[in-house]
Amino acid sequence: MDYKEYFIIPAEPEEVFAALTFKPTIELWTGAPAVFEKKPNSEFSLWDESIVGKNVLFVEGKEIRQEWYFGENHSSPVTIKLHPHKKGTSLEVSQINIPEDAFADITDGWKNIYARSLIEFYQE
Repeated sequence: MDYKEYFIIPAEPEEVFAALTFKPTIELWTGAPAVFEKKPNSEFSLWDESIVGKNVLFVEGKEIRQEWYFGENHSSPVTIKLHPHKKGTSLEVSQINIPEDAFADITDGWKNIYARSLIEFYQE
């Protein structure tokens, strides 16, 4: 199953990109240990291994591509694009090939955990 949504983050795209790719900042806005290197083909984990996968591509200040893992034989490509917006950044999330049994949890997680945590990080 596929998912696409836009979230408004109250910070400039360069700041949001840094928050998504710099391990100490990731740990600040997620409030959990992370394993992360801004390097293609590096494995990562967020929220204490709730999300695990591989980084595929970084376009500085604009785009991040990842593969999220579901079990041993299933991956789900994720693309995060950052667009300038009058209120900061429009964060465009696109995730494809989500397992049907995980779809509700993934979409809820994007809205109520991932995006909300980023928004609240910049509102503090």
